[in-house]
Amino acid sequence: MADKFPALVLSEEDGKVTGAVRELTLDDLPEGDVLVRVTHSGLNYKDGMVVKGIGRLVRNYPHVPGIDFAGVVDSSDSGSFQPGDRVLLTGWRVGEAHWGGYAGMARVKSDWLVPLPDGLSAKRAMAIGTAGFTSMLCVAALEDHGLTPDDREVLVTGAAGGVGSVAVSILAKRGYNVAASTGRPEQHDFLRALGASTIVERAELSEPSKRPLEAERWAGAIDTVGATTLARLLAQMRYGASVAACGLAGGANLETTVLPFLLRGVNLLGIDSVMQRHDNRLRIWRRLVKDLPFEQLDALTEEIALSDIPRAAGDILKGQVRGRLVVNLDA
Repeated sequence: MADKFPALVLSEEDGKVTGAVRELTLDDLPEGDVLVRVTHSGLNYKDGMVVKGIGRLVRNYPHVPGIDFAGVVDSSDSGSFQPGDRVLLTGWRVGEAHWGGYAGMARVKSDWLVPLPDGLSAKRAMAIGTAGFTSMLCVAALEDHGLTPDDREVLVTGAAGGVGSVAVSILAKRGYNVAASTGRPEQHDFLRALGASTIVERAELSEPSKRPLEAERWAGAIDTVGATTLARLLAQMRYGASVAACGLAGGANLETTVLPFLLRGVNLLGIDSVMQRHDNRLRIWRRLVKDLPFEQLDALTEEIALSDIPRAAGDILKGQVRGRLVVNLDA
């Protein structure tokens, strides 16, 4: 193991956050009982916010971002992991309150780690990453509330993004009739290749509804947008249907009425990937290995280097990233 390793380090000066690749040592790392040699990380929407200093997600600088990573245990003071174990991490505010995966080494609490599932490479684990983990949480929540492939269309908003594209792939493989919403016409063929049978233009859902209830259309929905789009969806859900809400790309406000809940029994399911219980994390990763078509995952994955992150962070915030970006720390 080298004494020094590269890391993307964020600094703040006069309220402006900037990032640069620097060399760090193990003495620079925060506390934790497991030291991991990181081989891959991912770039998620929240990473873009952290790297660009949006939303005050990070309070202390200097800071190493990266909300997920995969790699190999280098040393451990925990009985749960031994040197050489292949592990991954998502959530637990790593990359926000705790230094994250955009570094060659990471020191974290053993409770935050999950064994890398058999048959899953570190690169594919981070192609799934927090975005794919969130997608599977959404699908599982909808199915836990009664959704089956025999029902009518299931809608995915922000479908060309990281969460959306993986959700479309999972749902299509499981036999669902998937409608994909996007504002990028150039991504229509991409979404159809993932399994979407219908394309819904973003503008159809981004205008406020003039009525508290519209015609029943969707058997279920995964929403990454929030704001007006989510309010519009709630008014269009079938009786007893559920919306899994996991994002706010369109804004955090939600102006709606209680009528979809009272008159149609609609369920609004909040999806949090950060603080999930360990047993549910293991369940979701097992389902990902079983239900995600890896040939499609590979096709929607692009690999980037540590130095590419500041540029890519801006792109993902502008909605210009298709699929998943994986950061190769060994490159």
